Amino acid sequence: MDQIRIRMARPSHAEAFAQIMTQPKVYYGTLQLSHTTPESWQKRLESNDPQHDYVLVAEVEGKVVGNLGLHRSRHPRTLHVASLGMSVHDAHQGQGIGRALMAAAIDAADRWLNILRIELEVYPDNERAIKLYESFGFVVEGRKRMAAFRDGQYVDTLVMGRIRP
Repeated sequence: MDQIRIRMARPSHAEAFAQIMTQPKVYYGTLQLSHTTPESWQKRLESNDPQHDYVLVAEVEGKVVGNLGLHRSRHPRTLHVASLGMSVHDAHQGQGIGRALMAAAIDAADRWLNILRIELEVYPDNERAIKLYESFGFVVEGRKRMAAFRDGQYVDTLVMGRIRP
């Protein structure tokens, strides 16, 4: 595997975000829609607030192949909590991209951002992602029944959380 470079996302990465989100495994495994535009991603990336949004990209040979966002709560009583979302291009799944993104995000959350709790939702059939999250200390905290509409049917999601050790 070529070297994976992790760095902060920029609005100029909007085209890559749109490309990643159109991948069948990505939109099947996330709550993202199957058709997104670079313009919508540029607007979203431009609106990130450095106080609350910590968005990373993973690059291989100069090409963005994955992304991860930590989004801190904006409510004063839950500023110690962040939600996590991650996507890896279909052609680069299983190559350590997700692990590299998670390691960078967890390091930042624990050592620099003072985030105590990270939470996420994942589909129960996304076993690879669940194993990755568990390897970083996430545990299943609950199940949301019929929480999402995917491929023509309602499906459950698992709620996972990690408390900084």
